[in-house]
Amino acid sequence: MGSACIKVTKYFLFLFNLLFFILGAVILGFGVWILADKSSFISVLQTSSSSLKVGACVFIGVGAVTMFMGFLGCIGAIKEVRCLLGLYFAFLLLILIVQVAAGALFYFNMGKLKQEMGNIVTNLIQNYKDSHEDRLQEAWDYVQAQVKCCGWVSFYNWTENAELMNRTNITYPCSCEARREEEDNFVVRKGFCEAFDSNRTESRNSPEYWPVYHEGCMKKVQAWLQENVGVILGICVGVAVIELLGMLLSICLCRHVRSEDYSKVPKY
Repeated sequence: MGSACIKVTKYFLFLFNLLFFILGAVILGFGVWILADKSSFISVLQTSSSSLKVGACVFIGVGAVTMFMGFLGCIGAIKEVRCLLGLYFAFLLLILIVQVAAGALFYFNMGKLKQEMGNIVTNLIQNYKDSHEDRLQEAWDYVQAQVKCCGWVSFYNWTENAELMNRTNITYPCSCEARREEEDNFVVRKGFCEAFDSNRTESRNSPEYWPVYHEGCMKKVQAWLQENVGVILGICVGVAVIELLGMLLSICLCRHVRSEDYSKVPKY
């Protein structure tokens, strides 16, 4: 009966570590996505904020270590090597402590992140240049066109752009242009566009005549961020549960491995 329990524990630990390896690959892939994404709001943040780049590198590092630990746990479970099981337990405990500390730090800095987002976007809008190739500008154009919003708090944020407001004709941000619901084709327009209004008598660029979305992007972007943070935290909680189970199973298996047999350690 005892040997049967050990065998079940061993293969359960192997399966948990296989899942652990896959989740580590997901975390690593998420970090790579943050650094490689060039079209969504993530690009705006990671171009202007060093903290997000550091966070992405942390995700990549944790993902790589998690994958390594999953591999180590699989070998230790199948070969029943106590030193590998002990090392596996110690690393799992360390990773779990780091995850809890990082999660708490991220949670208590959410307000600062939201404030930083507002400062980044406001500065971007104020310094936006027409006919200027810039990855940050292109990313914000994509956000406004995709989310169907304009500016940060409202479209009036664009009145802080000196180049735009110095135009005498009706000129507005192209990516803010309001599209009809039946228009299925999604094309991101860049720079500033001019509109002609025969009823207009003023000789200045008045925002009241702009054919743009009036709602700002702040609430929609923060909702998007909150939703994705929920996904990230869900993944981290899932990984933490698997880590706890892995630690419990590794201790149980390690206690029942009577003697160390180094001939079981795979040689490469």
